[in-house]
Formats: sequence, C-alpha cells, structure tokens
Amino acid sequence: MKLQRISLLRWIAITLLVLSAVILVLHLVRFSRLRAGFPSGTVIAGIAVGGLDQQAAAARVTEAYSYPIEMHYGDQVFYIKPSSLGFKLNIDTMIAAADQQRTNAPFWAAFWNYLWNHNADPQETPISYSIDEKQLKMFLYDEISNRYDNSPEQSQPIAGSTYFEIGKAGEVLDVDASLPYIERALSSSNLRIVDLVVNKVTPPDPTMENLAVLLKQLIDKSGFDGLTEVYVLDLSNGNEINFAYENGVDYTPGISFTAASTIKIPIMVTVFKTIPEPTSATAAEMMQLMIEQSKNDPADDLMETYLSPTLGPLIVTDTMQELGLANTFLAGHFYLGAPLLERYFTPANTRTDYTTNPDTYNQTTTADMGMLLEDIYQCAKTGGGTFAAVFPGEITQNECQTMITYLTSNKIGVLLQAGLPDGARIGHKHGWITETDGLMHAIDDVGIVYSPGGDYVICVSMYHPVQLIFDTANLFTANISTAVYNYFNISQ
Repeated sequence: MKLQRISLLRWIAITLLVLSAVILVLHLVRFSRLRAGFPSGTVIAGIAVGGLDQQAAAARVTEAYSYPIEMHYGDQVFYIKPSSLGFKLNIDTMIAAADQQRTNAPFWAAFWNYLWNHNADPQETPISYSIDEKQLKMFLYDEISNRYDNSPEQSQPIAGSTYFEIGKAGEVLDVDASLPYIERALSSSNLRIVDLVVNKVTPPDPTMENLAVLLKQLIDKSGFDGLTEVYVLDLSNGNEINFAYENGVDYTPGISFTAASTIKIPIMVTVFKTIPEPTSATAAEMMQLMIEQSKNDPADDLMETYLSPTLGPLIVTDTMQELGLANTFLAGHFYLGAPLLERYFTPANTRTDYTTNPDTYNQTTTADMGMLLEDIYQCAKTGGGTFAAVFPGEITQNECQTMITYLTSNKIGVLLQAGLPDGARIGHKHGWITETDGLMHAIDDVGIVYSPGGDYVICVSMYHPVQLIFDTANLFTANISTAVYNYFNISQ
C-alpha cells in the first residue's frame, strides 16, 4: 500500500509538472505574440496604441492627425486638412522611439511581470512633426486673408464743407500672431480648434492730398475769384501741402505777396538774434506792441535801436537769407516816406506767369513764412532746429519760447483764429494794407496751431486785382482754418 501511495503521488507530481510546463509554454507563446506589438498603456502622440503592432499603431496615429482642424475667423468657420497647412507627422521616428522603449525591457523580467499581472508604467512617446511655415502662411494669405479681410475705408472730405467723413474700421487677419495657435491645434490629438487672431483696423486718416482737394472745393464754393495760396505743415512728421489756386486753375505755388505786418515775425527773430539775454524791458515792450498790437512805430524803433540806425531792414533781410528764405525781404522802414534802401529781385517776384504786384518794401511767400514759423516752433520745443544750426548760441530756446508767447498773445478774433474752436491755441501774425488806390488787394495770416490731434503751421495769402473785401477774406480764411483744424483732429 505504501509503495502504491508513493507511486500515485509521483504521477500526480509529474502530471502537475507537465501541466505547468504546458501552461508556461502557452503563456510564453501568448506573451511572445503580445510582445510583438506594443504593451498595454503605450501612447504615441497622445494616441493609445497598446496591443497594436507597428503598422497598425502607425495607421491609428496617422489617422488621428489627418482629421481637419477647425478654424474660426470671427463668425466664419473652416475645416482645413493639416496637409494643406504644410503639417507632416514624423511617424517613423515616433514608432521607432516607442519600439525602442518596448525592446529595452529584459525579456524574462517583462515575462515575469506579465505572469503576475504587474503592468509596467505606460510608455508615452511625444509627437514629432514638421510644419512648412511658408506653405502655412501662403494658405492663410491666399485662402483666408484675401477672401475674408475687410480693409478699412479711408476718411474722406465732404465736398463743399469744412468737415471729413470718418471712414469705416476694418478686420485684418494677423497671420504671424495666428501661427502659434494653429501649430498647437495641428499638434494636438483632441484640441483641434483655432480662433484666428483678427485685428480691428481703424480707418486711416485722410491724406494731405485729401485736405488740398477739400480746400480747393471750399474756394470754388465761396465764389472768390481772386488768388489763394495755402501752405500747411504737419509739425509731427513734416508732411506739407502748398498750392496756389484761382478760378479752378492751379498755379505753381511760391507766388510773391505783400508781407505787410507778417514781416514783423522776421524782425522779431532778427532782434532776438542780435540782443543778449536777458531781454531788456524796453525791447520786450517794443516787441509786445509790434506783435500783439501790430504797431509799426515799435517795429521801426526796434530796428533802429538794436540793429542799425538806418539799415535795420537790410539786416532783417540778410538774416532771412541766411536761413534760406530767399523770397522774404524788408527793404525799408514802416514810417511814411521811408526811403527804399534796396530793390530786391527774388525767385518769387521775378516770375512771369503770375504777379500780385507786391509792395517793393516788403514781400514773402506762404512757404517762406511757414518754414520760419517751423524754425521758431522747433527751437522753442527742443532748442534745436535751423536756428541752432545757422545761428549757434545766438537764439536760445528761451527766446524762441518768448516769441511763441508774443504770437499767441495776438488775439484778433478774425481770419485764422475765427475758424478755430473756443480755447484753441494759435500763435500767429496777420497783415494787410490799404494801397495807393485806397483799396485793399492782399491779406495774409500765418500761424502755428496747437491742437489735440497735432500741431501744425498754416499760412494763407489772398489777392484780388480789383479789390479784396475784408469780410469776404475774413470768412474765407476762417473756413480754411476750420477745415485744416478738422483734418488734424478728425479722430478727436
């Protein structure tokens, strides 16, 4: 009995060993098959590929990243294939990296974990891709921007008025700013929606050319049949317009006009160039009377006292010529019967196409006066500019600021000043004279306007060969001033 029991146990043991070996072999076969694919928990580019072989895993990842991404341009929605945007998966690189992680684990250690159902940590392979940025940008420009951008409409002058119609804002795709968001969507397995960056674009301001058109329309509407020359300079960027216009005909600007009292600005500049700082009380009082009240006697006194007893006007002219203002001169004093000290021939008064029969004693052009006012402005603002270059150390920033103070104290409530809103700051000098026939034929007003939308120089000269009626000139100059102010402050 004892021998039979031992024999039975032996056979049972043998049977169990055989069964264990069979089970082990079966598990080895199954594990080998599983090991031919990726282990459970394997993730490639955010896509689960556990249990799949390389080919099937590559197909699944490729399919996931081939689905279109959703783009939003405002309310517009587009579905775009990644390939159209130059997107390409580096699938072979990712499969190889994931397979390397799989094969790095020792066989028997991996088999032991398999037998005991000890799952290894999931293996995740990050996405690898490339984007042809040139192709992407070309698609955005050609297929999106060109079709759906709304360009802003420029502000335009309202014909026959002093106003401008504000243009319409636009929408423009910001291609460069959109690129990171598109790349993020292309490289994500689930966040595949892009809100494109679309910028609101304010309507561009009208151009100086638009302003010139508006001013000529105002001239036509006014019915004024004399000559009008206008000079406007944007002090922030140097853009300017200068035109001479009469009865629908454009003349080359730079026509010589009687300067009248506007010549007192050159006198003021020349005196400040000559006298030392601080300015004496006597000189300051004369300057104030000359500019603010436009009196002639103080102008003569300033030249005789501080420039030359007899040749002061010629010194003023020399100063202007040194500044490059070839069409501006003063050839005699203001007092009645003052002798003509010299006869000047300038590019402006020797023209043959048009003449205003300007006074032989004093002449200028709108551009000359505009440039002189710019020189004063820049000197007052920074201490530099033309004065510093031509007269180093002779005209100081403080003196230029004083000049501005005198000019802004010239408050007459007509001409350029009449066209500005209440409280607007303008430094200007006006001028007109009654000529030998007892009539007025020309009028000038030149100034610097300080406005919220930008500072600018404006010079307006008018001439009529028969008679220039002051009320007509006043209203007309005021309307021009209003239009120019509106141009600079359209967005205010």
